[in-house]
Amino acid sequence: MKLTLLLFFILLFSVSVFAQDGNKAFAITGNGKGDFQWMNIRQIDLSTGLVTKNIYEKGVTNYQMRDVSTNMPVMLGSQQDGKQVSSPQYPTETMVAAAAYDKKHDKLFFTPMTLGELRWLDLSSGTENPKFYTLQSPLLSFGKSIDEANTITRMTIGADGNGYALTNDANHLIKFTTGKKVVITDLGSLVDAGSNNNISIHNKCSSWGGDIVADAFGNLYLFTATKSIYKINIDSRIATYLGGITGLSGLYTVNGAAVDNADNVIVSSANTFEGFYKVNMKDLSATKLNTSGQIFNASDLANGNLLFESQARNNIGSAPLVQREVIGNQFISIYPNPVFGSQFKITFENKATGNYTITLTDVQGKVIMTRQVFVKSAGQAETIQLKGKPANGMYMIKVTNANKRSVFSDKIVIE
Repeated sequence: MKLTLLLFFILLFSVSVFAQDGNKAFAITGNGKGDFQWMNIRQIDLSTGLVTKNIYEKGVTNYQMRDVSTNMPVMLGSQQDGKQVSSPQYPTETMVAAAAYDKKHDKLFFTPMTLGELRWLDLSSGTENPKFYTLQSPLLSFGKSIDEANTITRMTIGADGNGYALTNDANHLIKFTTGKKVVITDLGSLVDAGSNNNISIHNKCSSWGGDIVADAFGNLYLFTATKSIYKINIDSRIATYLGGITGLSGLYTVNGAAVDNADNVIVSSANTFEGFYKVNMKDLSATKLNTSGQIFNASDLANGNLLFESQARNNIGSAPLVQREVIGNQFISIYPNPVFGSQFKITFENKATGNYTITLTDVQGKVIMTRQVFVKSAGQAETIQLKGKPANGMYMIKVTNANKRSVFSDKIVIE
């Protein structure tokens, strides 16, 4: 009897902890009513919208920031070739509209607007002197100065454990790994589904801004600032218009989105102080959360829940988190992706020396080209020349070792 009661209380405690953790989210906010400088990071309770912890406050919280490329601290006013390449007075200096919480590694990823950098906060380092990291990448600069169209304003962690970020114009779906070595890949432009008719994911009036969440089946859901919702297939990059959110005021812009424990999506606004709303994904209706404490505007929300995760568990017994056929992505990277010319590079990081075979195939498995390479040292880059440039589209690239064992595979887009 005592053992039964003990097990019951353990189970009850576990369920309670799970519920509390599932309602934990992070919000990018200002300082309060009337402040539209989205530079603070606060932990909130999704069920109430109340702030439970201040993670980082600009000008108040002491912090450290390190450049992962050089493994050196980022100094105030960093410059390169006479040009400022970073603005580290605050980690969120140019404001943040896109963030994603990586529950597995306890990291909050984000992109400061206009900087062309991916940054993250190691939440395990605590809030007294938080540790930030920054990674500059040409894949986040898009070959020109960042403007409103190609500013990243939407971000989430997918069911595969990778991060996904999207520019306003939806011409760049960015994937990044979340492990020890962060690898950034540009998957290319999203494509409107035929059923969208005249509603386009690229349209500024209907589809810019907002946030994205991921489901347990490998899809993304885009909530735009103007209340439209799209379902995005990551593999095909096809965006299907699902409809518009009802129940929000005309002034309310949707800027943050996070999944609660009941498969609803909690949304926030960066431009009003009405508070948070709960969107029912069955009919896309919104109802206001009753918040008794201080209400913050929020340019982004992030948490570790996946949409329809409970449904997936009930149907299968455990959530069918997608395991994409990507092997060793932290050791091998492709650049550029998409490929716009007739060549691309493959970089081998920390791979054992020896012979490797690179194979490029179309989506049906037809071999387009093969290349034998011998890797001598870490960081070796191999240029792959495309003879008779293949037709535009998606292809698979695979790397096998001397024992014909796959060590890397991923998709590559040729445009």
